[in-house]
Amino acid sequence: MRGSVWNRRTVQRLRQLLISTVGSMKVKLLLCCCIGFTLIVLASRASDFMGWTSHTAVLERSSDSRILILRIEGEPCCNGKVAPCDREVIGSSGSLLAWGRLLIPMEMERELLKIWKGYSIVMNTWKRYDLLKQSISHYSRCPRLDSIHIVWSEPSPPSDSLTKFLDHIVHLNTRDGRQVELKYDINKEDSLNNRFKEIKDLRTDAVFSIDDDVIFLCSSVEFAFDVWQSASDTMVGFVPRMHWVDPKGDKNHYIYGGWWSVWWTGTYSMVLSKAAFFHKKYLSLYTNEMPASIKEFITKNRNCEDIAMSFLVANVTNAPPIWVKGKIFEIGSTGISTLGGHTEKRTNCVDRFVAEFGRMPLVPTSVKAVDSRNIWFW
Repeated sequence: MRGSVWNRRTVQRLRQLLISTVGSMKVKLLLCCCIGFTLIVLASRASDFMGWTSHTAVLERSSDSRILILRIEGEPCCNGKVAPCDREVIGSSGSLLAWGRLLIPMEMERELLKIWKGYSIVMNTWKRYDLLKQSISHYSRCPRLDSIHIVWSEPSPPSDSLTKFLDHIVHLNTRDGRQVELKYDINKEDSLNNRFKEIKDLRTDAVFSIDDDVIFLCSSVEFAFDVWQSASDTMVGFVPRMHWVDPKGDKNHYIYGGWWSVWWTGTYSMVLSKAAFFHKKYLSLYTNEMPASIKEFITKNRNCEDIAMSFLVANVTNAPPIWVKGKIFEIGSTGISTLGGHTEKRTNCVDRFVAEFGRMPLVPTSVKAVDSRNIWFW
């Protein structure tokens, strides 16, 4: 009797254990299914959440000269007469503004076309053809690049072999119907001022000044261009520098601060033109308004043209530049910054330019522009 009772109790316990185990497995299985489904949904919408999807927008003229059509990813988006707009409409600031139909008057056409034409690269080079080839090969792939102007100050013009090679590279890298223009701005005089000489036929307002020995990812350049569009009167660049008042109290003496000074304090007042965006109007101002004594000093000493441009822009805007985060790849190692006494020479330039301008126009700041789409932790 006791044995049968014990057997029944054992069977009941085993049954309860089996039921609880199966139930637990069902709950776990259901939970796993829910988690898996959630991950699939999140993955499918990740581009929307994180802003990874990049749309290519092109402004085209319709049969009516008053109307421009905005095409995104090759599909008609807005036509002021017929089709409703199912995408965001781009405004004159370059930011996405509103939904609806797009009717663009003729007086707005020029401004909008300049926004979408992108930027022009002005590249300074000097007898480093391998570096020039690498840089042109890289930057010609950037999506919104409109043209490349090579500042050529050598005694002899570029060789046929070099021009043919660069033309071929630019042609190979041109996609999506783009036509990147490659030009050589030939100068008779060898002067660092040539990199800021006015270019009459620039097709864009935005100028990206770059040396032939530095490489930035196209994504970083495109982000810097977006930042510049939000503050097109100032300089936007990747290489910050600072000026400091003489610690001994001499108000007429300043000290040039290099990268480590910026890194230590988080403060800067210049972005160097070796990698910076600015408005093309500053090329005209530098050529026609910069004091001749400053340009003569730069030609003689082969230094400080970038500091002079920073002074010029700050003197016009009374505002600081904008430093943009970007990984720099230096492919050369023979620049003037590697020579001895470089900091002392730059300090002398700052003092001299302050005297010429009659004041210190540079404005310090600690603001840094970072692409939040590439940052996972805040």
